[in-house]
Amino acid sequence: MALGLFKSSARAEPQPAMTEKSGEPLTGDRKLSSGSPNQPSGLDDSESGGSVGGRRMSRLAPPKRNSITGAGATGYEESAPEYDIQRQKETEAGNAIQYRTCSWQKTAALLFAEYICLAIMSFPYSYATLGLFPGLLLTLVVAMSVAYTSLTVWEMCLRHPECKDVVDVAEVLFGNKWGRYFTMTIFLLNNTFIQGFHCLTGAKYLNTMTGHGACTIAFSAVVAIISWISSLPRTFSALSHLATFSALFTFISVLLATVFAAVEDAPANYPQHGERIVSAFPPAGTTFVAGMNAFLNISYTFIGQITIPSFIAEMKEPLDFPKALWTVTIAEILVFSIVGSVTYAYVGSNYVTSPAFGSIGNELYQKVSFSFMIPTIIFLGVLYASVSSRFIFNSIFNGTRHMGNHTWVGWLSWAGILGCTWIVAFIIAEVIPFFSDLLSLMSSLFDSFFGFIFWGWAYIRLRKTKHGPGFWKERGIKGYAGIALNLFLIFVGFFFLTVGTYATVDSIIQGYEQANFGGAFTCASNGLTGA
Repeated sequence: MALGLFKSSARAEPQPAMTEKSGEPLTGDRKLSSGSPNQPSGLDDSESGGSVGGRRMSRLAPPKRNSITGAGATGYEESAPEYDIQRQKETEAGNAIQYRTCSWQKTAALLFAEYICLAIMSFPYSYATLGLFPGLLLTLVVAMSVAYTSLTVWEMCLRHPECKDVVDVAEVLFGNKWGRYFTMTIFLLNNTFIQGFHCLTGAKYLNTMTGHGACTIAFSAVVAIISWISSLPRTFSALSHLATFSALFTFISVLLATVFAAVEDAPANYPQHGERIVSAFPPAGTTFVAGMNAFLNISYTFIGQITIPSFIAEMKEPLDFPKALWTVTIAEILVFSIVGSVTYAYVGSNYVTSPAFGSIGNELYQKVSFSFMIPTIIFLGVLYASVSSRFIFNSIFNGTRHMGNHTWVGWLSWAGILGCTWIVAFIIAEVIPFFSDLLSLMSSLFDSFFGFIFWGWAYIRLRKTKHGPGFWKERGIKGYAGIALNLFLIFVGFFFLTVGTYATVDSIIQGYEQANFGGAFTCASNGLTGA
């Protein structure tokens, strides 16, 4: 998520299953209507899931899903998802706005833009704190665990194509409205805080480039407005073009920064802190809180499963998602490891900063490399704003003509929802003086669920539905290994929730004790060192 920076085969036609109470056939049309937001407005009420007062019901109260418990769904579950996805594409074929249009390459671009971001430049700092060997090892372990849980998310979305976002997935997992409401709350808070973070990061860039040429509040507002405009495309297929641009420029930026750190004679502020220190293991005096924050920083950069259900919901062929996932995961491991280790090796633990642009001694090098970060500074906030606004928009307009057609109501509502998220994000970012640390706190609280707990539980629910309550016994060594691994992932999630929260709160307390925090709505510069 990048939050810790500043610190097909043919199949037979499926037989219809029966609803739990009425015994009425559950046809492809009916099941589609419970989850697809892309139906033509001409469908009658029986197809769209019913109406209240002449208006179709929204997704906030979706019909029952037979497969939540696995009751009476044995044959149907195996074939219905593929059938439903095809039906979704067919029903929106005549719409002006079509959602299931993302190829796996476009989905990969979205994932690249989400993960190949500014937070890469915090890896040298993390490696300096943890030591080079533990830092590289944790990078590999976290990357593979996130890839594994992402495949679980993908499997959930294949089995439940009615799910359009992580909130829908959570409702399937918990089987009640309270799980949905809880997930909806932390989902929206998480995304809005990321938007606010990028308002401040944009202000940091502008302060660095202009030498604090204007009030930081004004710079943050400018970034928020530009981001709102960039968020307006309605589909991920359209956003994927911006995503490609963002990921490419970010790669150039971190490559330049790494090269500059290697070729210059000395890092910024040298020799104020003595000779450069590089260690393969944690340096003497490393505290638990410092080490924990460095580990959390690496973890949060990888954790981004919160967006995956939204991406898969707009893929033409969801079965292709692993292609996108593995392409991005391999690139992540290589880029993060090389940038983090090489920069750290040339800068040293006593001169490294987060982001590492501040460690570059030559001001021109610093500004040139940082400038290529402009697209990702804007786009990553745009991506999370789009995910949040898509959930709200679908909840309001599901089953109406405004979803798949260019209408005044649809576009004004979409723009208005986006605008509200950016206004709230801007205000939160400016009001809270320790916003970066608060963002880490929110990450500890929320990413524990979105990164690990949800998906460990999802694995258990999926295997229990398919193989029965004692599935680990039925599957032999594979079953025991699977249950052990996913229980461990749930444990890791609770570790983040408790120990991670403690470390972040302690960091906030230390910040207050050292008077590191400014006031609300301050004009003070937040530019890089040497700007």
